[in-house]
Amino acid sequence: MNFTDYQYVRPEIDQFTKDFKAKLVEFKEAVTFETQSAIFKSINELRDEFQSMYNICLIRHTINTKDNFYEEENKFFDENNPSYQALNSEFYQCILDSKFRKELEGKWGKQLFIIAELSLQTFKPTILSLLQEENKLSSEYTKIKASAEIEFEGKQYNLSALAPLEQSKDRDLRKRAKAAKWNYYKSKSAIFEETFDKLVKVRTEIAKKLGYDDFIKLGYARMLRSDYSAENVANFREAVRKYIVPLATQIHERQRKRLGLAELYYYDEDFRFESGNPKPQGEPKWVIEGARKMYSELSDETNQFFNFMIDKQLMDLVNKEGKASGGYCTYIAKFKSPYIFSNFNGTSGDIDVLTHEAGHAFQVFSSREMGINEYHWPTYEACEIHSMSMEFFTWPWMHLFFKQDTDKYHYAHLTGALTFLPYEVAVDEFQHVVYENPEMTPKERNSAWRNIEKKYLPHRKYGDNEFLENGGYWQRQNHIFASPFYYIDYALAQICAFQFWKKDQENHEAAWSDYLRLCKAGGSQSFLDLVELANLKSPFEEAVIEEVVGSIQDWIIGIDDSKF
Repeated sequence: MNFTDYQYVRPEIDQFTKDFKAKLVEFKEAVTFETQSAIFKSINELRDEFQSMYNICLIRHTINTKDNFYEEENKFFDENNPSYQALNSEFYQCILDSKFRKELEGKWGKQLFIIAELSLQTFKPTILSLLQEENKLSSEYTKIKASAEIEFEGKQYNLSALAPLEQSKDRDLRKRAKAAKWNYYKSKSAIFEETFDKLVKVRTEIAKKLGYDDFIKLGYARMLRSDYSAENVANFREAVRKYIVPLATQIHERQRKRLGLAELYYYDEDFRFESGNPKPQGEPKWVIEGARKMYSELSDETNQFFNFMIDKQLMDLVNKEGKASGGYCTYIAKFKSPYIFSNFNGTSGDIDVLTHEAGHAFQVFSSREMGINEYHWPTYEACEIHSMSMEFFTWPWMHLFFKQDTDKYHYAHLTGALTFLPYEVAVDEFQHVVYENPEMTPKERNSAWRNIEKKYLPHRKYGDNEFLENGGYWQRQNHIFASPFYYIDYALAQICAFQFWKKDQENHEAAWSDYLRLCKAGGSQSFLDLVELANLKSPFEEAVIEEVVGSIQDWIIGIDDSKF
């Protein structure tokens, strides 16, 4: 079977609930651990079935948001995922209260019980209708962006299709392309701001009903953060400001000089080299064949994985009309199948997103036999280690895609990863400010964003773009709307991925062995325990950030970027 053969059947929620509750009764009444363990397995199969139908729906809906059938199915899950969450909460309470908890913990490890305890802090039946409203608002934002039709110089573009023009050698063209994109956001800003305002208020109301002072602690519990706090994250942001922002500013200044510009404006930032940005030297099918060769040579495990992905048609990579923006990887447990979604548009980002999402997919493929839903994935910041590190482990094969521009790509990729870090922490700080002050007006939120932007991105110049100068940039960020507090995860993981980059250059076999061990562990441990398992250092240690920056700075100094 391949993905097109995977049958979607809408879960019959009443029957599903009845079956689930019956299994919970059996679980509670089990008189031996063996019996309870068998019931545990059958409950997990029920959960996998529901989640698999959700993920098949998600994939087919985001591939074509104009498909009316999956639009309705997406609404079904928006309305019924909270009911599923309620059942899952009952399951978590059962395992925490189990008379065989010691034996269950011996079999599955402590992480399952940490997840159960944190999850129970995020749900009560009284918030069900509020969760439905939150899901609905989040879906509205996704659909509006997916339906974007931007008229530019006589042609229609969606948001992904504009990207190559935004990287044009012609400065005036890229300025106009950027302006067209941001004029679209400006035209939708009132509805985006209203949607987000409603999201902030409904999330705050959910938090209050659950006994929290504000949404922040609830947001952290939803993200299953068990071994660090908002204070640790604030210290991390400060370390980024202290060590990474100055180097990022230097890199942007080198770019300005390299391009021969008096000022580097926002519409110049994505254009790295006067000779043009590196880009794949062939069409998407050619890229996939290059990736097949790359993964066949990287390791036996990646060879098996990538052929599985191709043979079962588990990737939809190319941008098209009606497709949701961005890229992601998800997992269909019923078929033990990862799935990669992206929007190829002919830029180097095509290779970035392919290797990034392949890192996620390879991890879940490696841990697909873990046996329980909770361990398919680790928490998000650990997930992003797999994806960002895969981007670096594939460096030796970048010549397959970029040919004569391989060195240029390496420079752009490494410096791009570093200069993106300040934006990631800016997004995180913005969310903390917003949820600390849920009564802020849209104008006040925009102003707060602009002030934070100046703190972490001091180089950025918006010129005559009034919308961006007034703080509208954050409205492009899907995570802020759909996955609150999921963004610092990229920054934390990037520090870990930089460590893998350095280790891979020094000893590939040892680095790959550590990475493979990390992938196979799935979600069986917490973030910092997984970091230790992979022989990495905690990104919360300031000295680690300073050390990473020093390694990158040394590498950059050895590169003559003027030749690019």
